[in-house]
Amino acid sequence: MTDRVWRGAVPVLIVLVVAGLAVDAGIHFAVAGDYERVRSDLLSQAELFRLEGIVAIGAAALLLVRPGRVTALFALLVSGAGAAAVLAYTYVDPGALGPLPDMYEPVWFLEKVVSLIAQLIAVVAAGALVVRGIPARSHRAPGPGPDV
Repeated sequence: MTDRVWRGAVPVLIVLVVAGLAVDAGIHFAVAGDYERVRSDLLSQAELFRLEGIVAIGAAALLLVRPGRVTALFALLVSGAGAAAVLAYTYVDPGALGPLPDMYEPVWFLEKVVSLIAQLIAVVAAGALVVRGIPARSHRAPGPGPDV
């Protein structure tokens, strides 16, 4: 991929990451109330879902405000951890883990599928940004130099 093509792809990838994280956050906020009763002595699954939403919004905002490898890596970690948690708690029953409640849920439903797809889109797009990098924007005004 040429540098010119990559420069054109970067904004699209950033939008995909931000959109994926926004969908993930929205779904976690929307369904959190359904998980109030799933709790340990310290935390409920609802609180963890709300925290996931807040962190996803933060990662998206950081990538928008300061696009770079570090913020893309943070977005990759947030979306990747979310996707891993969905898959792990769907297919494995680890029980309660320390302060985490037993969140095993071996069923698929629309919100869960959409959230996972959004997270995976964000993972792929953020991964590309981390691997290839985000070109620095030129802060110099275009046009003729001072000699004209």
